[in-house]
Amino acid sequence: MINTSTTTLTMTRRFDVTAERVFEAWLNPEMMRKWFFTMESTNKVAKNDPHVGGTWEIVDHREEKDYRAVGKYMEVDPPRKIVFTFKMPQFSDTEDRITVDIKPFENGCEMTFTQVIVVPYEEGWTEEDIEKARDEYNSQTEQGWGYMFEGLKQLVETGKINYPS
Repeated sequence: MINTSTTTLTMTRRFDVTAERVFEAWLNPEMMRKWFFTMESTNKVAKNDPHVGGTWEIVDHREEKDYRAVGKYMEVDPPRKIVFTFKMPQFSDTEDRITVDIKPFENGCEMTFTQVIVVPYEEGWTEEDIEKARDEYNSQTEQGWGYMFEGLKQLVETGKINYPS
């Protein structure tokens, strides 16, 4: 039997554009396909139905494999807040919860991203093993979002992303 624990990742980013522009990048499928778990050149699917109970789906194709990310909206409050689930069914049945809070400022906005990450562990693991797994999940997830948020910033501020070669 697989047990689970959680870890919470919180990241904050500032943007030199309106809160509405950042909010749109989270929900507009044409914008999502450029930065959200995918790149425009490798994206196969970008679907979004952004209302409470609605779903989203991204399929990215890399190295002959499809990577599918899906979720369901729990809260959509334009342009301030989005709460949704996140799951990659090919890897795990676990489902994370993500909250995106966007606050406007005079010259832009600030986005606070919070992900409650479900960390599976096996029977017999010590508390030290579980803590190590939580730290690894948190660190790897932060690195992935860091790359995505760089792309998001470029997209909303310049209209395009300069992908690394």
